[in-house]
Amino acid sequence: MRTFIARRMLRSFGRRYGYDTSYAEMILKEAPAAFFKFAPLIKAAEHREVVPVDAAFAAKITGALAEDCGPCTQLTVDMALEAGMSKGQIEAVLRRDLGAMSPDTALGFHFSDAVIRRSIEDETYRNAVRARWGDKGVIELSMGLQLGRMFPMLKLALGFAKECRRVTVAGDQVDVVKQAA
Repeated sequence: MRTFIARRMLRSFGRRYGYDTSYAEMILKEAPAAFFKFAPLIKAAEHREVVPVDAAFAAKITGALAEDCGPCTQLTVDMALEAGMSKGQIEAVLRRDLGAMSPDTALGFHFSDAVIRRSIEDETYRNAVRARWGDKGVIELSMGLQLGRMFPMLKLALGFAKECRRVTVAGDQVDVVKQAA
């Protein structure tokens, strides 16, 4: 019964976001115990208490971009729009356009980008996040960043990351910049 409900939820999620959930459905079919241990991470990836939407999704989008060539990034963009992040802020993160980012978006982006690149600036941005939102803020951005990277990596490892696609924001294609030139 629980497998039936989980399958329906996955398919509903896939239809809602136009996202291929076949990798998760394969886990559910082949290793249900593993799926039910994995499923709570989906909820954990949504956790946000103190960090504003723009900072949280700047971290999640940056994380998805580090591991993905389109579909998971698109899903994260769609969720950011749904959560209330503006189209302009999403596009700024996708293009790495610091001048167009609000202070919250820029801080979420800088922190996440520094962690991904293992930059010596990670401590500087971690301290800035801590100063603005406390330790809870550091935890929230860290979880959003890392869990946002986990889903596309799992999809790739299982052999389901075969499709690359252009990212769109509210119907407009965006030229994504994965790393600074």
